[in-house]
Amino acid sequence: MKQIFPSQQTSRGFTLIELIVVLAIIALLASLVAPRYNHAVDNAREASLRTTLNTVRDAIDKYTADKGHYPDSLDQLVRAGYLRQIPQDPMTGRTDSWMMLPPPADGAMGGRMADVRSGASGRGQDGSLFNAW
Repeated sequence: MKQIFPSQQTSRGFTLIELIVVLAIIALLASLVAPRYNHAVDNAREASLRTTLNTVRDAIDKYTADKGHYPDSLDQLVRAGYLRQIPQDPMTGRTDSWMMLPPPADGAMGGRMADVRSGASGRGQDGSLFNAW
């Protein structure tokens, strides 16, 4: 039987160098993943904006076809049942930032809103302005 003396005991645990190496590896992996995550989040927000704009524009078109004139506001679309609620602008996170565009200058159909755009001031990943979509 071999006897271990106190001066020959092996210590268990991690050294400071080992912990620093592990933390450096974790930091490196995080720095590689973070930009990809942000890019994916931006893609999702842009896709959500495009979908929301299509839905609201479709509601405006249906309202105009049914009533014979453009709606005055998004609230009017909600009251008439063409939208359940005013959607949130995915870029601003608000429901009151939508820009209402007036009907054509001839004004033959009445109403104050022929189109809607985002009130966000930034640019999409393709370089186009959000408020020009």
